[in-house]
Amino acid sequence: MSLRPTVDFLLHHWLKVETLQSRERFSDHSRETFDAVLDTCERIAREKYAPFNRLVDTQEPRFDGEKVILPQATHDAYDAYAESGMLSAAQDYEIGGMQLPYTVEAAANAFFGMASVSIGSGMLTSGNANLLMVHGTEMQKKVFALNEFSGRFSGTMCLSEPQAGSSLSDVTTRAVPDGAGFEADPLGARYRLRGNKMWISSGEHELSENIIHLVLAKIPDDSGQLVPGTRGISLFIVPKKMLNTEAQLTGERNDVALAGLNHKCGWRGTTNTLLNFGEGKYPVQGQAGAVGYLVGQPGEGLKCMFHMMNEARIGVGMAATMLGMAGYYASLDYAKNRPQGRPSGAGGKDPRQPQVRIIEHADIKRMLLAQKSYSEGALALALYCARLVDEQHTGTPEAADVARLLLEVLTPIAKSFPSEWCLEANSLAIQIHGGYGYTRDFPVEQYWRDNRLNMIHEGTHGIQAMDLLGRKVLMENGRGLQLLAERMLATAQQADTLAASTVTTESAKSTNSAASLGSPEAAALRHALQQIDQATRNAWQGAEPAQALANAVPYLQAFGHTVIAWIWLDVVNSQASLNTPAALGRRAACRYFYRYELPKIGAWLSVVSSRDPTCADCPEEAF
Repeated sequence: MSLRPTVDFLLHHWLKVETLQSRERFSDHSRETFDAVLDTCERIAREKYAPFNRLVDTQEPRFDGEKVILPQATHDAYDAYAESGMLSAAQDYEIGGMQLPYTVEAAANAFFGMASVSIGSGMLTSGNANLLMVHGTEMQKKVFALNEFSGRFSGTMCLSEPQAGSSLSDVTTRAVPDGAGFEADPLGARYRLRGNKMWISSGEHELSENIIHLVLAKIPDDSGQLVPGTRGISLFIVPKKMLNTEAQLTGERNDVALAGLNHKCGWRGTTNTLLNFGEGKYPVQGQAGAVGYLVGQPGEGLKCMFHMMNEARIGVGMAATMLGMAGYYASLDYAKNRPQGRPSGAGGKDPRQPQVRIIEHADIKRMLLAQKSYSEGALALALYCARLVDEQHTGTPEAADVARLLLEVLTPIAKSFPSEWCLEANSLAIQIHGGYGYTRDFPVEQYWRDNRLNMIHEGTHGIQAMDLLGRKVLMENGRGLQLLAERMLATAQQADTLAASTVTTESAKSTNSAASLGSPEAAALRHALQQIDQATRNAWQGAEPAQALANAVPYLQAFGHTVIAWIWLDVVNSQASLNTPAALGRRAACRYFYRYELPKIGAWLSVVSSRDPTCADCPEEAF
């Protein structure tokens, strides 16, 4: 099956992305230019990515003592992606960009995620450059960001440390001024960094001329002590190779050394590294310490880094989504072609009867509908969030502010829902394949392994949950949650109106109550929203943060399911006049989600509302 019809429907029929052409920034574009971008990315993904997905999984990156070796296919894919212009797709014409709506860029990148998430595309590089375009100096934009957008340089984000993991307040990488004139360097105030960073994706390779690391570190105070907590964190540009203000490499290596490659269960085609900064292996001008250039103001590093982190979280959600879609398509194809068993019922067990294809069994349909509801729902959410980014950047001031708040609330969901439930979709894809599913004869076992990383990438489930319940639904007096609720209620009202309009005969009208004329999905969505609202209030009413957040993950799961239910209903509302097989499939997936999935939120929210202490109070010795 092809992803393209689903992408086209969501972009053009549901989100009506062509309406963005009325805005000055996108006025040069049309449906034809959007389609051309999608065509190009679909072709590159099909030719340079998909055929090599298994190859990069089996031929993991290796270090020969001097450099990291990757298959030639990875080099070819990187070059093709860079040449496509997708690294700078949403940037201004003046710097080589295409001024594409981010919605179209996100949709185009979906093809690469589905073809081979393990090879990777440009998520970290473009995110790195986008951060510098907002927080960097003009010189930093010119030297670093523009060369990342062209693909000449690539980028990373260096946050975690071996002893700190996700606890960024505990980072110990130090940055000290590099001599008396450290502030005079045209590339930015120059520091020397010493420390270790862990789990750095694409931290070492030979795909690009240079690697631009964005590194969180702390500047010691006057007594030489590191400021505790996150307020002491600053952000630095640390290039792998030294360069001048014309972005020409000087031939000198910066003091950044590969300490090891992490060997993962999935995403094996992408290097994941432990990096040592400033250990003296590559002294710069005879001195140990990695040279780094300050981004923004001292102590505001985490504020700057969140620009990239939030973008990466949505990117991880999209990667998880596309792995779910890939598994769904693979298991759908298998189910349509695999004969096994006979239908239940009269005569169904007669061995003289021919076997049926497994897609004719109800339980196989259940697993396919689950995959479809998770994956296509997650894709719709990702593109909806991308549309909010366009609104934030090009809408009226009022619309931009609304989009900003909605993104704040939805970002934890856009990352967490796909990474949990599209992983479950991959598990169901294996189940449909039976014993073949856990062999390497079929791709679904790799999809599961690749997707398992996404619940950890860019903030674990627990971190996303605490961000949602502890900050996002409370910020600005709960205005973001209120705005989201308004959109959900509008969708429910539209569903009721559409349901009522289908009752056309007087006899039908006379035999149905006013309530029965409404949409059952609309009623279920309203009830779910009421449950979310009540659980949010109960969790915090008179509670300490530790009590309120003890069951943050069940809250996240319930919130995510409610959001996806809303998205599905909105999608189905938009196709009310369609009666194609694809439209029938979307209605079935929506119905499945409301009847099999949404009822789960009652159990999740029960422990949130009661602030159930079972987990928090369980003593260590009980385990």
